[in-house]
Amino acid sequence: MKNKQFILILALTLIVVLTACTNNNSKTTPTTSPKESNVVESTPGDDKKPNADGPQKGGEITAAMFSPPDNQFNPIFYDSAYDANILDLVFEGLVEQNDKLEFIPLLAKEWKFNDDFTELTYILNQGVKWQDGETLTADDVVFTYKSIADPDYTAAGGVRVEYVDKLVGYDDYVGGKSTEFPGVVKVDDYTVTFKFSEPNVTAISNTAFPIIPKHIFKDVAVKDMPTYSASFKAGEVIGTGPFKLTKYQEGEQYILERFDDYWQGAPYLDRIVYRVLDQAIMSGMLQNNELDLVTRPEGIPASDADDIAALPNVKVLEQQALAYQYLGFKLHTSTDESKWNDPSTWKVNEKVADKRVRQAIAYAINRQGFVDGLLFGKGTVIDAPFPEASWAFDAKATIHYDFNADKAKALLDEAGYKDTNGDGFREDPNGKEWILNLDYPTGNKVREKTAPIIVENLKDVGIKVNLRNPRDASSHFAIIEKNNTDLDMYLAGWSLDSGDPDPAGISLSTAPYNYIRWMNKDSDDLIKKAMKAPEAFDIAYRKQIYSDWAKLYSEEQPAIILYSGNDIHAWNSRLQGISVKPHTIVSSAHLWWVKQ
Repeated sequence: MKNKQFILILALTLIVVLTACTNNNSKTTPTTSPKESNVVESTPGDDKKPNADGPQKGGEITAAMFSPPDNQFNPIFYDSAYDANILDLVFEGLVEQNDKLEFIPLLAKEWKFNDDFTELTYILNQGVKWQDGETLTADDVVFTYKSIADPDYTAAGGVRVEYVDKLVGYDDYVGGKSTEFPGVVKVDDYTVTFKFSEPNVTAISNTAFPIIPKHIFKDVAVKDMPTYSASFKAGEVIGTGPFKLTKYQEGEQYILERFDDYWQGAPYLDRIVYRVLDQAIMSGMLQNNELDLVTRPEGIPASDADDIAALPNVKVLEQQALAYQYLGFKLHTSTDESKWNDPSTWKVNEKVADKRVRQAIAYAINRQGFVDGLLFGKGTVIDAPFPEASWAFDAKATIHYDFNADKAKALLDEAGYKDTNGDGFREDPNGKEWILNLDYPTGNKVREKTAPIIVENLKDVGIKVNLRNPRDASSHFAIIEKNNTDLDMYLAGWSLDSGDPDPAGISLSTAPYNYIRWMNKDSDDLIKKAMKAPEAFDIAYRKQIYSDWAKLYSEEQPAIILYSGNDIHAWNSRLQGISVKPHTIVSSAHLWWVKQ
């Protein structure tokens, strides 16, 4: 009876967790209905003769991205959303999500938990081929997760340890105390079992990571994988997906050819060409039928959305994003880059150490102005890292920082930051010059425009900001992930995992994406508590913990959440078979086709 009750709790929890996301509020009901016209429903592909009224084979489409990828096309090492444009078409995981955010089979045809939910066993589809003709087996799954758990993984630039750190034996394996990793084991060629240290509420999400081919990387040390040719060279990047990366001109265009032996049936399209374009020419290219698809990251700029929606040859879809833009503070620095994720090596950045300073900056920035003026109302101001689209969002839990220069000035005065020499800018409590360095990337036009506005907003309350020249996104994030820089603030964006809102990946002290280097015991304790079984199988329990954490975050302001914008996708009406999901429209690409 106890086991049956536990199963019921898990089932109910997974239903809520998996259906509550991008278009759902905390009651798991839609908050923003997708706005689009006449989406063609996809039907499974086959090799029958083309039908004039149905899917037709052949042709190509052109898709846009507004910043170049880093050209890191190994799923376990990429960290740019622009690389993900390519990876989403080349690689696949054991499971995927449907239009209700429920997990459904992909490379795995079925799965089951053991009685106490500490083990999750997958049965793989047989006959799945890698793009070089080799067969996918359980060995590839074990190899992928063992590589992420490798002691050299993070030093090589890997940042996805949250997919393995709950597995049995991870600490000993990553710490070099054991050469065995019992957390993921091969049962037979088509069966693999994941073993967790304790019941895991996000077990399916944690095992949904794209699989890489063992036969390609088996003789390559994990520390050397990012620079190995199969991680970046066209023709050598091998996945199980419907399209293969065959050629690219770095920073200009990336060509993906259809994989005829794709296990779900040969794609209808011959190829997909991703071009790196300036947003300024996107509208004209859509109008002239030179561009077929614009989606995340960035998508259609809010300023252009209405004009593009009026084009007779273009379909537009607007969805509330499960993402946000933020102003991060570099709270700690360190000269020991070999231990960049070890808080014991960090040194406090005194320039932004006082939370009253960070709160003052939050009051000083006109965030609603960004939404109204730069996003044309297509977004929302939020005060914690849970957008309204997330079931973890709780507006009542957080402190709201309205645009209020007087409150900002009062907090700065209270903290001892005053203009002592009459130059219009405040000195620090010791009377020394106080200048904050702000870095930001190119690519996102709205974000680029916010940077100088932030400088002016802070100038109005007496804070002097040194706005540095912007860098391309790749260079920007390569710098802010380090600890030995002189930046004090930076602009960036973050997307929540569509499977679960757990903020550990960006906010846990030791998390690789904790670029702000926030070290707060209460925060760490709450994040871990929200995932602690068996209590975490109760969705109401988790919601309360995340509300408590959001309150703490809004008080401490380790980063200022500027806004959550809406995703605006567009595609040429000749492109058929688009499958709309709350978190993406790039899925089942083998079913895409074009009207000839």
